[in-house]
Amino acid sequence: MASERIRVQVACAEAGRQTVLKLELDAGSTAGEALLSSGIFALHPDIDATGCGIGIFGREVQNDHRLQDGDRLEVLRPLMEDPRERRRRLAKQGRTGKKSGGGG
Repeated sequence: MASERIRVQVACAEAGRQTVLKLELDAGSTAGEALLSSGIFALHPDIDATGCGIGIFGREVQNDHRLQDGDRLEVLRPLMEDPRERRRRLAKQGRTGKKSGGGG
């Protein structure tokens, strides 16, 4: 009897570039196993795998988290700047941080 399989996606984004890989794994596979199987860090060599978290649909999980069919596993890179500090800095400069649109 064949073991049950699940389908997941592994996603990683950098400025101007995103990679989403589809994987089929054994049921019961963990988030860490999926990252290793995917080879995502070979495709994004500038990202430090040890400094990143991982999440499922934006919610942080641990390497030993058991995946479910349909999960989207995401590489969570460290923030370049704290969002609150950025807003404070922009407010001091008289800017909002929002891009101005051309609508009208």
